[in-house]
Amino acid sequence: MLRNIKRVPGVKIKGNPIPYILSLKKTTTSGLMMSSGYGGGTANMEYMTLTGLATANFSSTMQTPFSQLVPGLARNWTFNKLFNYAVSVHPYQGIFYSRITAYAKFGFNRFYYLGSKYKITDQKRIKNNPFLSDETSYANALTQLKTDKNGTFINLVTMQNHMPYDTQYHKNYSKWLPTSVSEGTDKGTVATYTTGLTYTDKAVKQFIKQINKIQKPITVVFYGDHLPGIYNNSMAKDGTKLHETDYFIYSNTYAREHGARTLTSNTKVVSPNDFMAMVAEQTNSKVTPYLALMTKVYENSPAVSINTGQNNSTASLQFTNSKGQVVKYSQLTKKQKRLWQDYKLVQYDLTAGKQYLYQLHMMK
Repeated sequence: MLRNIKRVPGVKIKGNPIPYILSLKKTTTSGLMMSSGYGGGTANMEYMTLTGLATANFSSTMQTPFSQLVPGLARNWTFNKLFNYAVSVHPYQGIFYSRITAYAKFGFNRFYYLGSKYKITDQKRIKNNPFLSDETSYANALTQLKTDKNGTFINLVTMQNHMPYDTQYHKNYSKWLPTSVSEGTDKGTVATYTTGLTYTDKAVKQFIKQINKIQKPITVVFYGDHLPGIYNNSMAKDGTKLHETDYFIYSNTYAREHGARTLTSNTKVVSPNDFMAMVAEQTNSKVTPYLALMTKVYENSPAVSINTGQNNSTASLQFTNSKGQVVKYSQLTKKQKRLWQDYKLVQYDLTAGKQYLYQLHMMK
């Protein structure tokens, strides 16, 4: 749950809780991600990132593809299947969102979680926070990076900044008490969450430092899944802002020395389903026909999300342009509409149809 808290409407704080992350964003591929969740829905952002499919294209009855869709499909294509080896790391229980079943269906070789036969190591907590720290999360990811075979994919879901936000977690939370919040928003809760972000910032700095020492190409996609549901703002007024999170895509020193580059166009506002195409482009990788389509969608369509509640739109699907403005489907160009219809047909075939695209070798 990472977002530059100063962009939350009505919230004013002194100082900068994430100086390193914001400085890193200035020198690498970065921007804002349109989340389809607020206060929850982490697995839906995972689903979009791993599959390239937009949850906003599903019926509103499809609340969680991880548990409602994935277990029943004969095949589930995910980005990790293009790699030699894939692991998922989540320093918490594995049963939520049916992750144990979903990751197995996605073809992950191992799932590290609390209670699994693959142990979460280097367990640390911050003060009285009941969740394992981001430092723990990155330490486990680094273990995989240092001992893995070539071509490993790691899916890491952190827990440190998850709710509840009890002010007893951090003795120094008062430093981050906001000077202003929207009416009905608790200042202590905001301060505690902000304090957690300062620990995240330090952990990310150390993680980047460590991966730059590794002599093999590593590219990291870092994004906030959604904002915590602690702000008493009006969705009708601030809905889009409350669905924006920070992201960056960073290639380590070795990767940059061997061809990885920073993307400078179409990066300001993106969707989780754009990330796989962005990684392929940043690392100058060969792409499958499916990834070629994802690249066209990323380069030519506005960011997509489930309706954020702003502008009184009744459509479940929402587009947001690079300026953070909501764009109606009717405002898309003919080319954009045709591309989006092609994308929807592909999504239908893979999730509700006969999965003909596998027979046509679109996924390889």
